[in-house]
Amino acid sequence: MLRIPGPTPCPEEVLQAMTKQMINHRGVEFQALIGSITSRLKEFFQTKGDVLILTASGTGGMEAAVVNTLSPGDKVLAVCNGVFGERFAAIAETFGAEVTRLSFPWGQPDDPDAVRRTLASDKSIKAVLVTHNETSTGVTSDLAAISAVVKQYDKLLLVDAVSSLSSIDLQTDSWGCDVVITGSQKGWMVPPGLAFISMSENAWKAHAQARMPRFYWDFAQAKKYLKSGQTPWTPAVSIFYALDVALELMANEGLVNIFARHARIGQKTRDQVKALGLPLFAVEKYASNTVTAVKAADGLDTNRLLQILREEHDVILAEGQGKLAGKIFRIAHLGWVTETDIDAVIERLRAALPKAGFSAAST
Repeated sequence: MLRIPGPTPCPEEVLQAMTKQMINHRGVEFQALIGSITSRLKEFFQTKGDVLILTASGTGGMEAAVVNTLSPGDKVLAVCNGVFGERFAAIAETFGAEVTRLSFPWGQPDDPDAVRRTLASDKSIKAVLVTHNETSTGVTSDLAAISAVVKQYDKLLLVDAVSSLSSIDLQTDSWGCDVVITGSQKGWMVPPGLAFISMSENAWKAHAQARMPRFYWDFAQAKKYLKSGQTPWTPAVSIFYALDVALELMANEGLVNIFARHARIGQKTRDQVKALGLPLFAVEKYASNTVTAVKAADGLDTNRLLQILREEHDVILAEGQGKLAGKIFRIAHLGWVTETDIDAVIERLRAALPKAGFSAAST
């Protein structure tokens, strides 16, 4: 039972779709496939703007977003409260941006007022990088409030929505998000291999001025080829097959119902974790509905716990990342997940905790 934030489990019909034979990625079949998928993705992005599909991981999408909208020397505000916020900042620095980190304690959400103060104090900042849902800490920040601040100061907003879009409400157009990035291996119920990116009109204007080096990631090429129902370079055709089926399943469930299911299961996970006597890592008001981070407490050895779950119960949970290694563990509940799946995880967790040193009487 795989319950990590990605790759996530895939429905059988999604996996079966990938067994189909290859087609000509410059032919009419692929043209119809990418056209249908792109149209559906726009509905889930809640945008009327452009959505591009790259053969890449989520991190590849983040790099592509940076190099297509920024130039070396541009001043960038990176809002960070975990591993992936730091990664977004590092990508921008690697390509020569002048990055200012606005950091918050891990487990806490990003603070829109702090973003406002920073932008007010430095008018030369061109763009703001934000991670909507920080899976390393199990925190979802208030992106709508942050976006309102960024737009007040007329800055470009680049959003890492790799682990939120498709599972948590993100209103790309109405919130004014200029670039939004997500990846197939998260809530989309598809294997790794594709990144999806939306671009606003302001983002395209920034693209026209951007001077960071790019070739494989060039959005101008991606947009040009999409008009002909193609991609510039050879796409991961099998993952397109899988995505087509997954989007059909998601459309049948409906966007509002998907968000409600994730909210319901997220709350259930948090409630059951607390019932075991375990503390949550995230501030609960901002706890993610796609992954729950749990603190080590009362003698719990998280590494031993994950080993026991894996070897004795066939349950795979996620460890802490970076400075949280050994201090937390994480239960993912995004994409293809039901209440029954979480009940099974909690049952096995209850059995494993005492063997991993946890001494709370409630277990």
